Amino acid sequence: MHRIMLLNPKGGCGKTTIATSLASYYAATGLCTALVDYDSQGSSTRWLNVRPAELGSIHGVAAYRNAPGVTRTWQMRLPGDVQRVVVDTAAGLSPTQVPEMAQRADIIVVPVLPSRIDMDAAVDFLVVLERSPAVREGGRRVAVVANRLRGNKRLARELKSFLAAQPFPFIASLRDSSNYERAAELGVGIHDLDSVRSHTDRDQWRPLLAWLESGRIGTATGSGAQVSAS
Repeated sequence: MHRIMLLNPKGGCGKTTIATSLASYYAATGLCTALVDYDSQGSSTRWLNVRPAELGSIHGVAAYRNAPGVTRTWQMRLPGDVQRVVVDTAAGLSPTQVPEMAQRADIIVVPVLPSRIDMDAAVDFLVVLERSPAVREGGRRVAVVANRLRGNKRLARELKSFLAAQPFPFIASLRDSSNYERAAELGVGIHDLDSVRSHTDRDQWRPLLAWLESGRIGTATGSGAQVSAS
């Protein structure tokens, strides 16, 4: 089981957009995929609810709420043959919660937007993440992504320069594209859209996907695998 977590306490940075497209990509390649939604807004869960039945199946876990009639442990169980788990985390995590969330991942992807507010917020968070035991001692791989790059070239340059100076590798830049909004409405990922229309966006994902699959961490699990129940 290979657990990939989208993590950044700053709201609105695009964690759900990346998480859903990533889960959809893995499902389309034939891998048994799960999508775990810790965000109280439930955006990933709603996306999964409108996902077309003919596309690759994704097992959903609405971790942000307690399912009635079952224990938390049972609710968090994953299919025994799951190969990729994509975790969409909530905004507003406190510095004490970050190390706990990091412990639940094999790989952590941190999306950051091209704004001074987002970059300032990322500074303290990345320090906390770097110092967390799971990253410092546990070998978790972490990378940063420039997300929703717009037409302002100065801000884009500032963000890329900022991310390049961080302690984690800067691996991809994703533009602010209406294709992501369209994909969210349809319950699909960016790679499910018409290849001509989404060609630029799909190309921007190549370095991210290559990095995620290089030096993979995590071992296969037997029947009854689960993510943390807390």
